[in-house]
Amino acid sequence: MINFTADSIYNPQKWGLSNEATQNLGFRLYAFWIRFNEYFKTETRDTSEYAYHYISGQLRLKTERNFTNIGHITGVNKQNMQHFMSNSPWSAQSVIQQVQVEVSATPELHGGVLILEESANEKSGNKSAGAGRQYNGRLGKIEMSQVGTFLAYAKGSYWTWVDGELYLPEHWFTPEMTELRKSLGIPQERIFETKIELGWRMIQRANANNLPFRAICCDDFYGQSGKFRAQMRDTGHVYMADVPRDTLVYLEKPVIEIPSVQTGKQRLQPLKAKVISKDKPLKACDVACHKDTKWNNVLVRTTERGELNDRFALVSVWTIHEGNPVQEWLVIRQESENRCTYSLSNASHDTSLKELAKLKCQRFFVERSIQDAKSEAGWDELQAQKYLSWMHHLALTILALWFVTLTKIDWAKENVRDPALLQLLDVDVLPELSMANVREMLRAALPLPIFSVEDANAFVVKHLVNRVRSRKSRMKSNKDGL
Repeated sequence: MINFTADSIYNPQKWGLSNEATQNLGFRLYAFWIRFNEYFKTETRDTSEYAYHYISGQLRLKTERNFTNIGHITGVNKQNMQHFMSNSPWSAQSVIQQVQVEVSATPELHGGVLILEESANEKSGNKSAGAGRQYNGRLGKIEMSQVGTFLAYAKGSYWTWVDGELYLPEHWFTPEMTELRKSLGIPQERIFETKIELGWRMIQRANANNLPFRAICCDDFYGQSGKFRAQMRDTGHVYMADVPRDTLVYLEKPVIEIPSVQTGKQRLQPLKAKVISKDKPLKACDVACHKDTKWNNVLVRTTERGELNDRFALVSVWTIHEGNPVQEWLVIRQESENRCTYSLSNASHDTSLKELAKLKCQRFFVERSIQDAKSEAGWDELQAQKYLSWMHHLALTILALWFVTLTKIDWAKENVRDPALLQLLDVDVLPELSMANVREMLRAALPLPIFSVEDANAFVVKHLVNRVRSRKSRMKSNKDGL
């Protein structure tokens, strides 16, 4: 243990951390769950306590956060936890909607941004809902994976997931997959939707729940869709959409003409609009090298690792959507090793370069939210195959992330740090509490049980008895089915 004096930089009080606050983390988690427990009750049963135990296990266990281990560590029968996650008809979407309502009611989060992103988990087989050979961004190649599309919310140093959808590849809706869809509980009303369509559906839900966002950010998979950008424009949303380096743009407004139809000739295909002005389109990467493109260093934010101070260029350009010219900003960021990234935005023309640069750098926070969901909440440790398991795991992971975010917000208000730390450490900014920090303190407040030799033997015997009973049940089912 570190010895410290009242003036030491290692004094927790200086960092706004008190023994009382840490000890109360368990009560805070329980009170948090109480606000949501009604969403886990069904018409016939009250299974809400399993939700509490599941979140508690997600936040306290370090690894192997599957149904069996979470049930074991929290004292819940394995079969009961399995049923709660895979079969119980409680609504994951109702839980997610209530999280969005709470985000909307949190003043510290007003004026944040929505960030659309996807994440893939490897799968060993193709029998899990949505599994298939598809692009896995983490691996950088096509592999057997299960892909989710997620919506994160970020404001300053706070971020959390607020929605998600399981992507079901098109082949999952073929007649050959009917029985597998049924056995995995994929809703009959589900139809094939692209990731972009799923993303737009989540944005509409966030808008309906009055999430107080000022802009939407997305990577180039979504940003290159002219239709998606048009949907955001048409509904009055500001966007910062990454696009590929070879995206074509015009530096002057293109003159567009739709060829006339000659009398007496049958038109087999719709006539395409043609650009008749002399200016040729340029690739976004060529605009970066254009002689008239001006570059400026912008201090985006001060971070615990230093300063985010990159070169940015801002160019007013034109793109074409459905035969019509659309004016957008092309925001270019030069990162390390002269690597450039490109975004299109419909922000107003009086928006400053500094503001657009900040907006372009917001996607960092969705990467943090995905990292927290996976490494700190066990998102990628789900082993179940059913669609309902995926949705329930999503809802409870979002709850776990929201609990930590809300704890960080409340503690920042209730436990003020000593400003002298900045001078003592000779820095401009102090690091915020991480999700890992909150989990460490929660484990102290709610320590994981330590098993004696007798407890371990009793647990193993109980496990063996349950395996025998499970085998007898399967044998009886097989016999009855003959």
